Formats: sequence, structure tokens, C-alpha cells
Amino acid sequence: MAGITLAQAEARLTEYLAAEAKVIAGQAVTIDGTTLTRANLEMIQRGITIWDSRVKSLSASSSRGRAVTVSPAW
Repeated sequence: MAGITLAQAEARLTEYLAAEAKVIAGQAVTIDGTTLTRANLEMIQRGITIWDSRVKSLSASSSRGRAVTVSPAW
């Protein structure tokens, strides 16, 4: 089974950030069938922390290039 891709992690982080904004504004939001309200703000913010960490980790992994040694043809 393949792991979570950077695009998936970014999409989930975006979803949690939007949820936080709505809940702070006094609205309810539904994520994966669970309705969240201001009472769930701490849970939403934990989700943001988790997905932000995954995005950063996946970004770092994908930005690591392969080292190539180039030597002149003397």
C-alpha cells in the first residue's frame, strides 16, 4: 500500500484550516462525516498540527535531490 502523498497531505491540511476558520466564525463544519463545532476547536487544531507536520516532512523528502559527482574528463 502506498503512503500518503504530498498532494493528499496538503489537501487535508487545507481542509482543516478551512474548518478552523468556519468554527472560529461560529459555524459548524463536517469532516469525514463528523460535525465539528467550536467545542471541537482543539481537535481541529491538533489536526492542523498533524497535517502541517506531514506536509513539511513530505516536502522535505521530495526536495532532497540525488547527489551527483561530476569530474572533468582530463
